[in-house]
Amino acid sequence: MGLKCGIVGLPNVGKSTLFNALTSAGALAANYPFATKEPNIGVITVPDKRLSELARLVNPQKLVPTTVDILDIAGLIKGASKGEGLGNQFLANIREVDAILHVVRCFDDDNVVHVDGSINPIRDKEIIDIELGLKDLESIEKRLDKASKAAKTGKREDVELVNWLTNLKAHMLAGKQARSFEVPDMFSDVMRDMMLLTAKPVLYVCNVDEASSVNGNHYSKQLEEAIVSEGAGLICISAAIESDIAALDTYEERMEFVKDLGLEEPGVNRVIRAAYDLLHLITYFTAGEKEVRAWTVVKGSKAPQAAGVIHTDFEKGFIRAEVIKYADYTRLGSEAAVKEAGKMGVEGKEYVVQDGDIMHFRFNV
Repeated sequence: MGLKCGIVGLPNVGKSTLFNALTSAGALAANYPFATKEPNIGVITVPDKRLSELARLVNPQKLVPTTVDILDIAGLIKGASKGEGLGNQFLANIREVDAILHVVRCFDDDNVVHVDGSINPIRDKEIIDIELGLKDLESIEKRLDKASKAAKTGKREDVELVNWLTNLKAHMLAGKQARSFEVPDMFSDVMRDMMLLTAKPVLYVCNVDEASSVNGNHYSKQLEEAIVSEGAGLICISAAIESDIAALDTYEERMEFVKDLGLEEPGVNRVIRAAYDLLHLITYFTAGEKEVRAWTVVKGSKAPQAAGVIHTDFEKGFIRAEVIKYADYTRLGSEAAVKEAGKMGVEGKEYVVQDGDIMHFRFNV
């Protein structure tokens, strides 16, 4: 399955710098608002040491990691929901993404202007929350108007929908996000069809100074306290430092730089994995001489669904899945050794795929 994340935030908070670090695509990063007009799009590989270890053991002809599409979306300003700045364009672009990486400026630098003249991460966050919420209210009101007309017939389902939408509207008017509102199964299709912007999962990326890249700073702490009830993620990185790391030529040089900073790995790796966690995604592998490959599924997926990620025929004609646990594979060193030790499981349609499973599917079409 493909994953698409959108990098959003106010102008001049470090969105394009982060995008460059993630993708090394060379997007324009400039010290003025609206440097990004059309969304830059990049494809990045998801870092996973397990894939490299499997490749070392199998020595395949090809190694295929899973990927994420990253969109660097134009900076938002007050009034965007009414078309101010590049508002309409921004809001249309953000509807396309599965998750939002909300970059918030958490550093002082007199040489980089702030669109509102001062550093205040909570204010900056709320500006975007308000604009997204106002746009969502428009969508909810349109759907509520349609539901109200249908409810005049007295049909119970329509009346219940009107009540639920009315409560959702009140929730939004209270300054809350749609993702924190309970959605009964009977209204899940309605919620999905509205494509509400604040229903999307959010990872707040605090763009901090170099000294704060490990433990954050007082700005990031303020934001962390402000989002406690949101169910959102938060991570601290220095976009400028990540850009410097990405510019180094070799993996060894990058890791040496990272360790000198007191980090275990580049911050962009943590951003990607945090986005995966936010969407409740896991990885399983296929491993053979021709190819070792990572595949992405939603946590809780059963074996036929996982097979369908490779090809729909695999799901339709699913017979069984041969499953090896990653720990067993790496400990014993090969598929043959795993089989000999009796550690390969044969699973049916009800098997729930676990993160790190190495799978081979049997199917009949």
